[in-house]
Amino acid sequence: MIALLQRVREARVEVAGQVIGQIDAGFLMLVCAEPTDTEAIAEKLIAKVLKLRVFSDEAGKMNRSLQDVGGGLLIVSQFTLAADTAGGNRPSFSGAAPAELGRRLYEHTLAIARRDHPVVASGEFGADMQVHLVNDGPVTIPMRMAA
Repeated sequence: MIALLQRVREARVEVAGQVIGQIDAGFLMLVCAEPTDTEAIAEKLIAKVLKLRVFSDEAGKMNRSLQDVGGGLLIVSQFTLAADTAGGNRPSFSGAAPAELGRRLYEHTLAIARRDHPVVASGEFGADMQVHLVNDGPVTIPMRMAA
């Protein structure tokens, strides 16, 4: 799975002008399933995200996790993270999982996150979404999780 984490002061996602998910300080996590991904990989990704130490401690060092600070987690599906820009000027998205697998893994990712963390919001798989955020830092962490 491919993920892009952005440490945010706040973030929200809208569909058709309606807010469907929002958080205060925490992570906006854009996520893309790849064809060989499994539920176990999604679980490994969430475990890593919840423990990733990129929030400031009392000394101002990035030493605290999302769980430590009690931050929110907004998870948004984004198949374009699998873009291949090597050939020509139009990206190929063939590296993204087929829609059925992508949806299943996205929903599993949400379920695991909600099981393991108290503040989880989400976008809508396959929808035309508008994502609003105030990046904190800015801190943006690309991640790729494999078996």
